Amino acid sequence: MNYEEHDSYGMYKAASGASTGPDSSHGPGPHLMGADTLIGNTVGNQNSETLGDIKEIMIDMRSGCVSYAVLSFGGFMGMGEKLFAVPWEALKLDTENKCFKLDIDKEQLENAPGFDKNRWPNMADPSWAASIHAYYGTKPIH
Repeated sequence: MNYEEHDSYGMYKAASGASTGPDSSHGPGPHLMGADTLIGNTVGNQNSETLGDIKEIMIDMRSGCVSYAVLSFGGFMGMGEKLFAVPWEALKLDTENKCFKLDIDKEQLENAPGFDKNRWPNMADPSWAASIHAYYGTKPIH
């Protein structure tokens, strides 16, 4: 799935008279996007492999910044899937393919710190956050 397919308000539709794509000079687009339209978006890597999809977006309520995208990987129809909190800074929006890119291969993701959907980590714990950012080679922006 991609953000255009989740767009129930039509915010990514082309402006009247434009041939295709969003009118980036007005309203939402690659620089400002609706959170609900990002849930379910595919995440791939530099090798064009699909890594999973975004299940949730975690917002730091103190700063108002997006901290993590919760990525689902593995399993079948929700069974046996593993969840990963990926720092928002590690994801890059690929507007051409309408997906997110994460610079990691499948094996690295399989070995990444993850969690079960019924046992979420304490994402407010600074030591947990530091370990996640260290794994993905990012630094918090807030």
